[in-house]
Amino acid sequence: MNVSIDKEQKYFPKELSWLAFNARVLQEAADKNNPVIERIRFLGIYSSNMDEFYRVRVANVRRKIIIFNNSADLDAAADTELLMAQIQRQVAELGAKFEIVFQQIVKELKKNHICLIEQPQINDKQRHWLKGFFDNKILRHIAPIMIEKKVDLVGRLNDSSAYYYVAIHRNDKPTKYATLEIPTDKMSRFVILPQEKGDKDKRIILLDDVIQLFIESIFRGFIKFDQIESYSFKMTRDSEYSINDDIVDSYVEKMSDSMKQRLIAEPVRVIYDGAMPPEMVKSLKKHLKHSSYDNLIAGGRIRNVSDFIGFPNIGRKNLENPPLPAITSKQFSCFDTVFDAISHADILLYYPYHRFLHFTEFVRQAAFDPFVKHIRITMYRIAPNSRIVSSLIDAVDNGKMVTVVMELRARFDEEANIAWAKTMTDAGVRVVFGNPSFKIHTKVCVISREEKAQLVHYTHIGTGNFNEKTAKVYTDFSLFTKREDLSLEAISVFELIQLPYRQQKFRHLMVSPINSKEKILALIDQEIINAQAGKVGAVTFKVNNLVDNDIIDRLYLASENNVKVRGIVRGMCALRPGIKGLSDNIQIISVVDRFLEHPRVMLFHNDGDQKTYISSADWMLRNMRDRIEVGCPIYDPVLQERIKYLLELQFKDTLKARVIDKNQVNGYVRRGNRKNLRSQIEAYHYLKHLEKIDND
Repeated sequence: MNVSIDKEQKYFPKELSWLAFNARVLQEAADKNNPVIERIRFLGIYSSNMDEFYRVRVANVRRKIIIFNNSADLDAAADTELLMAQIQRQVAELGAKFEIVFQQIVKELKKNHICLIEQPQINDKQRHWLKGFFDNKILRHIAPIMIEKKVDLVGRLNDSSAYYYVAIHRNDKPTKYATLEIPTDKMSRFVILPQEKGDKDKRIILLDDVIQLFIESIFRGFIKFDQIESYSFKMTRDSEYSINDDIVDSYVEKMSDSMKQRLIAEPVRVIYDGAMPPEMVKSLKKHLKHSSYDNLIAGGRIRNVSDFIGFPNIGRKNLENPPLPAITSKQFSCFDTVFDAISHADILLYYPYHRFLHFTEFVRQAAFDPFVKHIRITMYRIAPNSRIVSSLIDAVDNGKMVTVVMELRARFDEEANIAWAKTMTDAGVRVVFGNPSFKIHTKVCVISREEKAQLVHYTHIGTGNFNEKTAKVYTDFSLFTKREDLSLEAISVFELIQLPYRQQKFRHLMVSPINSKEKILALIDQEIINAQAGKVGAVTFKVNNLVDNDIIDRLYLASENNVKVRGIVRGMCALRPGIKGLSDNIQIISVVDRFLEHPRVMLFHNDGDQKTYISSADWMLRNMRDRIEVGCPIYDPVLQERIKYLLELQFKDTLKARVIDKNQVNGYVRRGNRKNLRSQIEAYHYLKHLEKIDND
């Protein structure tokens, strides 16, 4: 390793890298080549991402500052406070860009006869209609919190909601304060006004504005006032929680208790309408018990822009992306059963281009097939009204053994997962929570079937969750195989989860925390050995995040030994490409487009005998050490080439690919004299063409 490169130069701070990723999302909102409805929805994605950033990343930095200051580690405290200052500076810069982009999009919507209007633009007829709407639809969901000394405001607020901070003025009395929650959990944020006859324009007003328009009527008759002022704000909490160590509590009870802890966790950010008067800001800060480590941010008028992910298209169809109908896999459809199809050959699907229905059929058919004896599946995030869960319950009713490994700690889905676990347990499903020390993040399903007096296993290993909803917007690989060597090791993963004290060996699968990192490092080492011997050395990978320093160091070493390293990293990337003597031979890009890039893939040249893996694990320390993850080799040469081709499309992308350089400035890949290529669209057409060839 080049010892002249210090740590600060070698590793890009992951928190700043995460902000660089969200800046790429903001670029999509700013891109005028995107349909305008998609652009405003990208603002919603950006806002949702920023909420999570504060709940997780900033909260962690904040805790470190407190810990280091209390431990008198002045150097560590100073470094962490510097990082917090850098975060705040970048957030402010992104916030300013956000407001510019938002105003540009509002103007573009208006050109297309969709008007996002505010209170001053409302005429008398619209006001009359809105008063009826407010009285009959909204008011029932409004319950002000009057702020008094005994009220714990922090404990009363929900960090998934936006609020109004209300000042109730009376000339002869001190100002009283209250908060009002915007009830977007009860109704749509977007109120569509009746279209007036002969008017081409269609108008949308935010629920917030309707409430503010009639806010005096909420308090009239209950509190005397001369004037009422109201300004929006939103609080974001630390998402971290602890699990108590009382051994008499069940795991579900512990998780339920930890959810209550999160509800009262300390705020890490308060963002408020920048027009709020200073005395109101001072009052808000006082009642939220804001400390010097918190982030109090003045912003635009509108809070909780994450709701804009669901912004309705009330205009022409071409104002949003044209649909890409999911592709039917002929490898499945030309056989009577999924088991016949998988027996014929390994099958690789790529969602959302392929239909997720093929997986739900895998489980549904197993639920009533008289030859199926046991269904094993890991569940991380579950869709509402999950057909998969329904099939698992059907399987129990049909006398089959069903084992579900349920991860209760899927961040922000804990409450839903607890409810699902109880539902399945009540139905007779054997629900296993695994080892609380390791989060279960695998995407594995094994169906054991009796064939000719023998038990045969049909296995699914993928990169994405068994979730019908996210499968429509996340790109993920999904392998179906009957290979005995892979299936038996997949069953061993379930044994590892249920019986962690038993030693398990994995020759084919990469399994965290057993051997994932060791295998990855060994495969990189082999490319280094090959390059040193004058052969081709090449590593190609795709992950969501690359922040494991051990893997980064090994990639640097590979680069120094003339191994060609290419990566596609959607989110955080601590590796810094293009540093002379350290990472000259490393190329990293990031693709942000209409679908969220989610698969983890590894390709190793291996002296011409390519080794290909798909995995549930990102290249992060937590995924290697603190989670149960599974990476699976792809042995079918046809499927290997298919994965390779799809990755190459992304390296050829000239429209949605950004260069991740050493400073992460998010420059687009230069097109040069190449034709324009949008990899996600090309991937769809490529897979559709393959299915047509297979059918012919």
